[in-house]
Amino acid sequence: MTATTPIRWGILGPGSIAQAFAGGVAASRTGKLVAIGARNPDKPGLAENFPGARIVDGYEALLADPEIDAVYIAIPHPGHAQWAIRAAEAGKHVLCEKPLALTAFEADAMMHAARKAGTFLGEAFMYRLHPQTLKLVELIRSGVIGEVRMIKSSFGFAMPGFMPQHRLYANDSAGGGILDVGGYTVSMARLIAGAASGQPFAEPDKVVGTAHLGQSGVDEWASALLHFPGGIVAEVSCSISLNQDNVLRILGTKGRIEVPDFWFAGGNRDVGLGRIDVIGADGSRETISVDEKRHVYSFEVDGAGEAILAGRQEFAWPGMDWADSLGTLRVLDRWRAAVGLEYEIEKAPLRTSTISGRALRSGGTAIGKRAIPGLAKPASVVALGFEDFRTFSSGSILLDAFFEAGGNLFDTGYVYGGGYTETLLGQWLRNRGVREQSVIIAKGAHSPLCYPDVIGKQLAQSLDRLQTDHVDIYFMHRDNPDVPVGEFVDAMDREVKAGRIRGPFGGSNWTMQRMDEAIAYAERTGKQKPGALSNNFSLAEMLEPIWAGCVASSTDDWKAWLTSRQMPNFAWSSQGRGFFTERAGRDRRDSEELVRVWYSERNFGRRDRAIELAARLRKNPIHVALAYVLNQPFPSVPLIGPRTLGELEDSLRALDIALSPADLEWLDGGSLHAA
Repeated sequence: MTATTPIRWGILGPGSIAQAFAGGVAASRTGKLVAIGARNPDKPGLAENFPGARIVDGYEALLADPEIDAVYIAIPHPGHAQWAIRAAEAGKHVLCEKPLALTAFEADAMMHAARKAGTFLGEAFMYRLHPQTLKLVELIRSGVIGEVRMIKSSFGFAMPGFMPQHRLYANDSAGGGILDVGGYTVSMARLIAGAASGQPFAEPDKVVGTAHLGQSGVDEWASALLHFPGGIVAEVSCSISLNQDNVLRILGTKGRIEVPDFWFAGGNRDVGLGRIDVIGADGSRETISVDEKRHVYSFEVDGAGEAILAGRQEFAWPGMDWADSLGTLRVLDRWRAAVGLEYEIEKAPLRTSTISGRALRSGGTAIGKRAIPGLAKPASVVALGFEDFRTFSSGSILLDAFFEAGGNLFDTGYVYGGGYTETLLGQWLRNRGVREQSVIIAKGAHSPLCYPDVIGKQLAQSLDRLQTDHVDIYFMHRDNPDVPVGEFVDAMDREVKAGRIRGPFGGSNWTMQRMDEAIAYAERTGKQKPGALSNNFSLAEMLEPIWAGCVASSTDDWKAWLTSRQMPNFAWSSQGRGFFTERAGRDRRDSEELVRVWYSERNFGRRDRAIELAARLRKNPIHVALAYVLNQPFPSVPLIGPRTLGELEDSLRALDIALSPADLEWLDGGSLHAA
């Protein structure tokens, strides 16, 4: 494509919003409509609604069409992530109707696919590219109403009545106002709060939401309060069963701005001239007319087109770049969580495919496997922790990707997420049918309930949540030195004999002395002896515990003990909790935890050597830090906790780094040169 060659657009889905977009393409400077992908290509009226465009049989056929450069995704919300990812895989640029995805987690997966493919991905909030928006931002920045204090933003309408099959009311179409039109109000509030502080957009530090959930379980009217750093408060509201005035109001110390029907620039789906009213503190009123006569959708067509022609993967401001889209979706996620709105299509029974709409695939080799003493099946060389996820739809994205890359070792705990981490994994294992291929790490007896009689009770609850009759590896999450160690060994041995633990057990945050005592007791009494440990282990030594009761095993004495016993250690915080990232430094401006736990000259020396080796290997220091843990002379399994697909793939870049004993010694103390 060149600046003089129009971008050839295909539209995925032939609904009313697709027709509006087609009008925008016809009026654009950069685009040409070539084809429409329809699941019912023989539907009457398609040719008339999209004159000059070919009607293609199905979405896959549209993505395979060599005459298509970019696709506009106009289907209902639940299909956005699947088809945007498949379009990126097909090398097509994507403009996706709002909301970009059901959640920020889905949107991140879409961005990950576009990033890998080198394709454009944009969210089609049409109002953001209209000249009226830029004019509004200019007025805010000029100080015409003084300092912004409050934003009131609404977008609501009333459907003729409850229609359970209509996409706006249908639960399986992710209906309701928050996702359909709430994103307008939230994105606007973030834009104005950003303009008031000289930024492209701002993120609220507090979100409080409420809603009325109707017969089908979707929000029929809803409101939220957003508080931004600096004191700006935004009131946002949306509805599908209630007419609202749809006036944007921005209140400042010297007056206010009002914009009626902002979302269509005061017009309709064809033309919006744009009108902004500035009202002074004395009641004086000035009306500013943008007087724009172009088709309202032509601006987003050209915004996407210009980005594609320039080789960019995101919109230029004031269009919404990826960070902006993610920020809006995170607010919508918090709003939905506040009102308890989780669609049935997001839950395990109906979410049986991966984010791309395909069945889960096995056999990946990016993550290798190793034998663990006492474990009947090979386990992946890294274990996945996933405490940050609170819904099946969000957590399954990462679980699927880890498994498809070859990972089968999952780290859970009785107290993680108030029990939801175990529940999520259990749903995923059953849903995907991969329990027998997977290795589950479970933990119990966390402080303050760290007693032998708690182990069996908590394990029973864990197994119920995990939907299985056994775990593969079990750790006591803490130790209680006031209890004789033999009582803990007896309790875990009983679970082994009952078949509820079918691999090694041991302690997490246990001292060397207590492990030795536990092993000696088991050998003396004929019980199964502890065969695994889960302590912190890292290239950087922990100077003091992150939390009370934490035990680190990175000292020379610990390394010698682990090596002599060949004790498997499942290492948490194996990458120093950010110490090896580029942002950490000696200026002590990092987080209190980072400074308190990791800052020492010896650790900075290790970090410097990791940086040096990483430069030679064309990796990052954090990859070297992870490789250090993986290449120990004893079974060493890092627990990793990526939150996104990008973070997961970045961690996997460490797996091909082979470090010799000399390399390990040099990284640790600098006495030898790395090979």
